[in-house]
Amino acid sequence: MPGLIGKKIGMTRIFDDEGVQVPVTVIEAGPCPVVQVKSEDRDGYRAVQLGFGAKKASRATRAEVGHAARAGLEAAPRFLREFAVENGESYEVGQELTVEIFQPGDRVKVTGRSKGRGFQGVVKRHGFAGRPGSHGHPMSRNPGSLGPGTDPSRVIKGKKLPGRMGGTRTTIRNLQVVKVDPERNLLFVKGGVPGSRDGYLLISK
Repeated sequence: MPGLIGKKIGMTRIFDDEGVQVPVTVIEAGPCPVVQVKSEDRDGYRAVQLGFGAKKASRATRAEVGHAARAGLEAAPRFLREFAVENGESYEVGQELTVEIFQPGDRVKVTGRSKGRGFQGVVKRHGFAGRPGSHGHPMSRNPGSLGPGTDPSRVIKGKKLPGRMGGTRTTIRNLQVVKVDPERNLLFVKGGVPGSRDGYLLISK
């Protein structure tokens, strides 16, 4: 089963039947039209290309407009992504997928771009403990000695160092769908998902 493309609205809480609060992320998922169907014979693999949102006509290229028109869409989608299709599943160009493909209790994986944190040190980026906190240590958050001595006299590749943190494609698996709201195209997923508000997400089983 393919997934959906969505947009992160924010976080809130809802209460279950026993009155226990559940922290959830609200995702506006779909409706996603099928823009293109990839087949084993023509493309070498089975997948569907889904669209989400709509671009302004002035911001879409002629190729994007033509690609959308072949699927019967009035405007070029703002976001296009492919989802693998299992054997036995069939989809048609122009078909719309909605949040109704999910049910409460389903387990999903959510992919997004994590929040960018900029250039960070090893304490924040990798969770290093830092130097002693007492007696006014002059460099309490620096990484310390980095490389071996005479041999090989360099810093080994792959060592955890300061650097750019966040802003990468991140996937969280095994999240539970708590509630589905087909009228407003909303999906309530337990816990947090990658990215900031209004960030695009890929949701699939």
